[in-house]
Amino acid sequence: MPFASTEEKVLAHVPRDVVLTVTTTEARGLEPTVDLAVRLGKNGYAAAPHLAARLVRDRAELDEIAARLLESGVDRLFVVGGDAAEPAGEFPDAESLLVALAEGGHDFAHIGIAGYPEGHGTIPDSVIAEALRRKTVHADEIVTQLCFNPATTVDWAGRLHDSGITTPIRVGIPGSVNRQKLIRVSAGLGLGQSARFLAKQSAMFWRFFLPSGYRPDKLVTGLTDQITSPANAISGFHLFTFNDLAGTERWRQARLAELS
Repeated sequence: MPFASTEEKVLAHVPRDVVLTVTTTEARGLEPTVDLAVRLGKNGYAAAPHLAARLVRDRAELDEIAARLLESGVDRLFVVGGDAAEPAGEFPDAESLLVALAEGGHDFAHIGIAGYPEGHGTIPDSVIAEALRRKTVHADEIVTQLCFNPATTVDWAGRLHDSGITTPIRVGIPGSVNRQKLIRVSAGLGLGQSARFLAKQSAMFWRFFLPSGYRPDKLVTGLTDQITSPANAISGFHLFTFNDLAGTERWRQARLAELS
């Protein structure tokens, strides 16, 4: 998340071969996200800014953002609809922005979109499924929203595969984040967005406040054997750090050491 201390923490704790994403917060708008992605790129990182469609005013602003990113060497994007109650302009959802990017000739090397193994909450499953099918035409990867049930994620990925959607899927899981960090992050989002964040991630908060806390090991163990399965397109993991970069990187290195 594009907070004041984020760049410093990335430089201190994250190796440059780790691909990053930078989220967009409704309270701060797009500029901090784009600015941080550009600065991380200048420091040698591959960083994909989240481009929230409902915060982009029009094609002129989209062209300006895309040109700025590409000229700075940022050639990755993660396109989402965003949670703003009303769109700022002509892009009500991720699909409309993806179409505009393609029509504008903006040649990003890698574009990610969101997947919802447990549905969206406010959008019917049939609408989500059809929108995902149309968006995959413009996407190189699907990153899932959080789901704490590996079987649910595997079933969803299998149904996508059976329907002909073979876009690689990276399963989103929380990193090794402590509960104090989550409280600070939610407080830093602004009151309205914090309420939506807490509502969307209520299952995650419940797990973090159990006496034993939360570690991502169980999710990783439950999904690792699916990465090579021909029944779905699961290709790996995406760690949501919630800016606990040091803790998540320590956990990641420990897991890599175990594997080797």
